[in-house]
Amino acid sequence: MIDFDRLPDRRGTCASKWMVGDNELPMWVADMDFPAAPPVMEALRKRLEHGIFGYDEIPDEWYDAYSGWWDKRHDFKLRKEGLIFCTGVIPAISSAVRKLTTPGEKVLIQTPVYNIFFNSIRNNGCTALESPLAFDGEGYGMDLERLEKDMSDPQVSLMLLCNPQNPSGRIWSRDELAEVGRLAKKYGVTVISDEIHCDITRPGKNYTPYISVSQECRDTGIACIAPTKAFNIAGIHTAAVYSENEFLRHKMWRALNTDEAAEPNSFACVAAIAAFTQGAEWLDEMCAYVFENRRIAEDYIKAELPQIKTIASDATYLMWMKMPEADMQKPIREKTGLYLSDGRIYGRGGEWFLRMNLACSRKMLMEGLKRLSEFFN
Repeated sequence: MIDFDRLPDRRGTCASKWMVGDNELPMWVADMDFPAAPPVMEALRKRLEHGIFGYDEIPDEWYDAYSGWWDKRHDFKLRKEGLIFCTGVIPAISSAVRKLTTPGEKVLIQTPVYNIFFNSIRNNGCTALESPLAFDGEGYGMDLERLEKDMSDPQVSLMLLCNPQNPSGRIWSRDELAEVGRLAKKYGVTVISDEIHCDITRPGKNYTPYISVSQECRDTGIACIAPTKAFNIAGIHTAAVYSENEFLRHKMWRALNTDEAAEPNSFACVAAIAAFTQGAEWLDEMCAYVFENRRIAEDYIKAELPQIKTIASDATYLMWMKMPEADMQKPIREKTGLYLSDGRIYGRGGEWFLRMNLACSRKMLMEGLKRLSEFFN
C-alpha cells in the first residue's frame, strides 16, 4: 500500500504549483503532490545510473506499452503504425492547429473547457468558436443541436474535444461521442481528442476513447494520450498521438517533426514504458485515494457550505464548484491564501465557478476546506 498522506515538501523545488506566498495553499493547477509510481522511479533511477544521455530512438517496447495498456484498461488496441511519439499533449494540439488550419479560421471548443486550448488556437492565428455545453444545474452534457449549428460553419475545420472533460470531470458517453463523429464526418471537421485525463477515473468507471466508437470517429479523429497526468510525470515531456486515418496521421507526423516536438529526451520512453507496464497497482490506489478525497470534500461542502454547489464527477482529480457569486477566486485568495483556479479562464459558462485540485494529502485537503469555510463564515 502506498502512503498518500506522507508527501515531500515541494516548496523551493521550482514547482510551478508551489511558487506561492508563504501562507498560501496552492490547490489550482492540475499537478498532483504525489511522488511518481515506484516502478517509474526505479526505471528513471536505472536510466540515470547509466550516465550517458545522448540522442534516443523510439524502442518497440514503447509501442507495446501503449498498445497493451489501452487494450487492458480501455478495451481498445492501438496499432503500432498509428502511434507517433510527441513531447506533450499541448505541443501536439498546437502543432495540429498550425498544420490542419489556416490563420483566420475557427476552431470549435465546448466551453467551459481547459483554458490552454484558447492559447493553442489564438497563438496560431485562429479564432476560438465557443460551443457551450448544456448545464442543468447538476452536471454537463453536450448540446448537440448547438454543436451541429456551430460545426456546420464553413470556417470551422477543427474541433478540440476534451475527453474526459476538464474542468467538469464528465466522461462522455458512447452516444455523445458517436454524434460528434457523425457531425464531424458530415461537415468535414477534424477532431483532436485530448484524452490526457483518461486514466484518472472513479474506481469501477472507465472512459471511452473517441476513436473506438465508430468508423466516423476513426475517420475524423486524432487522439492525444500520455501517462503524464495519471502518473504525475508532466516534467518528463512524454506523450503520443494516435490516428487510424492515414492522411491525418501523416499530417500530424509532419507537423510534429516540423515543430521539433517528436524527439524523446533520455527519460521519456523509459518513464512511459514503466508506467504502462508496471504502474497499474499504484494508479488504482491513487484513484481510490483521490476519489475518497472527493467524497470528503463534497460531504464537507454540503454540510458546512451549502451556498456552494459541487458538480458530480467520475474523472480527473479536479472538483468544479459553482459559487454563490461570480469572480470569487481573487477575494478568496487574498483573504485566506487558498489558491484555486478561476472559472473565467475556461471560457463561457465558467464565470460562477472555481476549480479545486484534490490530488493532495488529506491534511492539505482539510486545510483547504477550512480556509474556504473561513472565507464564507
